[in-house]
Amino acid sequence: MTPPLQLSRADMQALGERALAMVIDHFETNRDAPTARTLSREDTVRLLHTPPPEEGTPIDVLLDTLAQHVFPNTFKADHPRFYAFVPSPTNFVSVVGDFLMSGHNVFAGHWLASSAASQIELTVIDWLRQACGLGEGAGGILVSGGSMANLSAIVAAREAKLGGHDMRAVVYCSDQTHSSMFKGLRILGFGREQRRAVATDAQFRLSVPALEAAMAADRAAGRLPFCVVANAGTTNTGTVDPLEELAAVCAREGLWLHVDGAYGAAAVLTERGKAAMPGLALADSITLDPHKWLFQPYELGCLLVRDARHLQQAFRIDDDDHADYLADVSRHIQQDVNFYDRGVQLTRSFKALKLWLSMRAFGLAEFRRAIAVGFDMAEVAEAMLREDPRWEIVTPAQLGIVTFRWRDDAEAPAVLDARLRRAVDLMRADGYALVMSTMLKGRPALRLCPIHPGANADEIRETIARLAQCCAMAAAESARASIGSL
Repeated sequence: MTPPLQLSRADMQALGERALAMVIDHFETNRDAPTARTLSREDTVRLLHTPPPEEGTPIDVLLDTLAQHVFPNTFKADHPRFYAFVPSPTNFVSVVGDFLMSGHNVFAGHWLASSAASQIELTVIDWLRQACGLGEGAGGILVSGGSMANLSAIVAAREAKLGGHDMRAVVYCSDQTHSSMFKGLRILGFGREQRRAVATDAQFRLSVPALEAAMAADRAAGRLPFCVVANAGTTNTGTVDPLEELAAVCAREGLWLHVDGAYGAAAVLTERGKAAMPGLALADSITLDPHKWLFQPYELGCLLVRDARHLQQAFRIDDDDHADYLADVSRHIQQDVNFYDRGVQLTRSFKALKLWLSMRAFGLAEFRRAIAVGFDMAEVAEAMLREDPRWEIVTPAQLGIVTFRWRDDAEAPAVLDARLRRAVDLMRADGYALVMSTMLKGRPALRLCPIHPGANADEIRETIARLAQCCAMAAAESARASIGSL
């Protein structure tokens, strides 16, 4: 009798071949598909909601459902013309790594269970450490993404600087800091009065004078500044904060400097990336997401800490609180390689495999070439936008991002802002490329983040032309609505 939940070898082979064919087809035809589709809740219920199945469904039927109703109706963050948010272009080698990770189901929480897998993770972390310029004493951990890396960094900073939670403690961020940081602070028990959003300068960089003034005011009020969060490539504009100046302030004042480089820090592999982020190596901790500019499938983030011992101090459980069922693990404990002592999770997957496999397979030179595309295409987009007087550059191309607005001197800013938002909706419905907006100094702006290695100038030019058409359509709609209201 076949054991429960088992397939025969022939059935596994057939299922694997069908699934592999679906993935290969996605890679080969992705460029021809729309960049974004979203179903209504009513449609998703009609197409996908079922009662709990008592009996099984033929697997081909289920794969057909995925192929017809699930995978097409998404934002395709790995599409060559997905320029919104931060794209997540992948590579097939890493996809195979994800498959092997799931298929072998390695528990990567401690050395005893996963010595070889743990060594691969330590190796990958060491590659990233070297790229970011941190010394031999640095270490880190792979996590689900920037949100968990940022949260973990604050835990390490709090333990290192405060020895535990202190209601007087204050964390300083810029008004361009990613929302995950504020969510993490709230989860960790930091109230609003303990979180400072410091003003930025005209280039959207954290203002050092504003930071120093905020710290002085807090100290005078009896509060305890302990951490500054800087950005190495903001999601909004790709801006890099003045890391060297901030490091000097933190050293002088005794504060921890965390750099959120979830988007941009991976670019340090290239010479242009290094030049854009002077002072990165001075950070006490760095967040970076390989599932962004290192072309890995979700979920893969990384936290690096200048002194790896701070992660151990922050997350290692005291012997008195250690789980009894881990007694045999404790007897064979290996310093600096039990990853459950470096982060929140005990049960964790072999996340390092896909990055290790692809970096070994392609080599760093190929990754550098892929990263360079993002720099080049953002600069190409900026040059194209400057050719057309109807566009206004808000922030020039930096770290693969350029932001811009529609210009019409005859219209009020509020009218133009409404037109831009409508153009975003029209562009999304068009499906050719996905371009979304952000808010900069109180007004919406379009942003292009063309970091897919397959991005090209012809498609960017076509995207800009379609955006102009969408702005014109939005203006025409507004004019018709005004006439109709008379």
